Amino acid sequence: MSVPESHPFARLTPEVVLDALSGVGLPVDGRLMGLNSYENRVYQAMLDEGEPVVAKFYRPERWSEAQLREEHTFSTELSAEDIPMVSPRLLQADTLHPLQVPVEDGSVIRFWFSVCPRRGGRRPELDDPQVLEWIGRFLARIHEVGARRPFQHRPVLTLQSHGVEPIE
Repeated sequence: MSVPESHPFARLTPEVVLDALSGVGLPVDGRLMGLNSYENRVYQAMLDEGEPVVAKFYRPERWSEAQLREEHTFSTELSAEDIPMVSPRLLQADTLHPLQVPVEDGSVIRFWFSVCPRRGGRRPELDDPQVLEWIGRFLARIHEVGARRPFQHRPVLTLQSHGVEPIE
């Protein structure tokens, strides 16, 4: 399925992605692979040296800068508590980076992006009671970290906002 030319992601070409990564100090070698993502654009980029990274370009106007920063802070807190979480890397003293892509009419499309280390995952064995117990402990710890301070910018999850409205 192709992206319509009018969609902001149509402007996110491989050259634009690689330039953005170079712009935050990553020595990309030109190899780039798109990864699956329902809502954003996510790429694996190979570096001249070291492990590949995963770059996530957030859908324009979907999340505010404040919401993204709050989520990055939360993921960093989870990682600090030894909860298996892949947090965005700190590059140029920040985890969230702006990217402005010019459009033919003189306007610009503003993307936010982050870069994470590449980490593999695996599907848990849900038939194993010990695995379920392990997952339950991690969920409890995630909620414990999340309860330390209220989220100010995260949208509230409701049936209307995450059920009825998407269907409509």
